[in-house]
Amino acid sequence: MRGALPLSLSITLLVLLAALLHAVWNALVKSGADRLSTMAHVTGGGSLAMAPLFFFTPFPSLAMWKVIGLSLVVHLGYKLFLVKSYSHGALGQVYPLARGLAPAIVTIVGFTLLGEELSAHATLGIAIIIAGILSLAIPRRGEKFNHRGVFYAMGTSLFIASYTLNDGLGGRMEQGPNVYAIWLLGLDGVLFWVVALWRRPAAALLRPSRAMLTGALGGVLSIGAYWIIIWAMSISPMGPVATLRETSVVFAALISGLILKEGLGWRAVFAALVVMTGIMMLEF
Repeated sequence: MRGALPLSLSITLLVLLAALLHAVWNALVKSGADRLSTMAHVTGGGSLAMAPLFFFTPFPSLAMWKVIGLSLVVHLGYKLFLVKSYSHGALGQVYPLARGLAPAIVTIVGFTLLGEELSAHATLGIAIIIAGILSLAIPRRGEKFNHRGVFYAMGTSLFIASYTLNDGLGGRMEQGPNVYAIWLLGLDGVLFWVVALWRRPAAALLRPSRAMLTGALGGVLSIGAYWIIIWAMSISPMGPVATLRETSVVFAALISGLILKEGLGWRAVFAALVVMTGIMMLEF
């Protein structure tokens, strides 16, 4: 396993870029008419981009394959729940719920199962995150409670917490983050396409469409965002990197209100800032 270096300014800026890229490709999936197809093209485009690199990348060790295999399963669950989330909720509601809750889950698991210490400011941070999330989950006057959107978003957060820990370990293994990322991202789309072909006719998925173009762009953004994070976690502490990545909730809230016009307005931006404040308190 490789050691970790402090979080430098250059790494911080790259992680913030990854957060923006992540929010943008999620917005592309949300705006798609058929979100399952769009997600299939996002993951498929990523796999096609990675495929040529297989010939120039060492074959993973058995130990790394175990981590990759677990991550593939967790990533599949994450993407399926994310698609369901966007089918039942707005980007400005679903994204902060899913991304914001994950760091709190990681912290709570570390305290209850791994014996890690939970400081007073971290406890306060969790409370602030929950408050921000509740402000999005609780319906406004005259609205119905979006139980499906909230359920799938919270389920998504469990998958995010799981793959964050797993991929952080995978990137620090002896063969390095590039070997791990190339094989993981190269196979990720293959597994998702198996599920997509089970749910959609092949002709519908392969027919040239807006979803295909959107997915191709999303695939490039997704790979860039994820590779930056795996690399950053391989040389810096996982906690601060994972926490800083969640600044994407603010970007997503702005995209939701300014571009997608989802109607959540400043409520979503305020809630995202509250969630981000709580997230930062977990680590800094």
